[in-house]
Amino acid sequence: MLSDVLNESCQRKIVIFKHSTTCPVSARAWSEVQNFISESTNEVLVTMIKVIESRPVSNQVAEELGIKHQSPQVLLVSDRQVLWNASHQSVTESNIIKALEGESQPFNISL
Repeated sequence: MLSDVLNESCQRKIVIFKHSTTCPVSARAWSEVQNFISESTNEVLVTMIKVIESRPVSNQVAEELGIKHQSPQVLLVSDRQVLWNASHQSVTESNIIKALEGESQPFNISL
C-alpha cells in the first residue's frame, strides 16, 4: 500500500495525513484536511494513515521518507521526496494550499 502511494508520487503530488484517532488536536487537523479536500481543485492524491491502528505503516513513512514522526502530521510528497510537512496546529487548509502552490517555506523535520 505505502509503496503504491509513493510510486504514485512520481506521477502527481500526494498529501499524506498522519492522524491519531484519540487526539483532539488531530481531530481538528483532520477537519482542516477535509476542508482542503472539499475545496481543492488540485490534481493531488490525499491519503490518511491512522497512526495507532496502523503503527507499522506510520513508522515506515518516517523511515522511508526520512521525516521524524509527528501526529497529526501532513506531508507533501513528489517523486518519493518530502517537499514540505507540518504538524499539530500548523496543519491547516491554507498551509496545505500554500505548500502545493509553492508559496510555503520548506518545513522539514528530518530524522
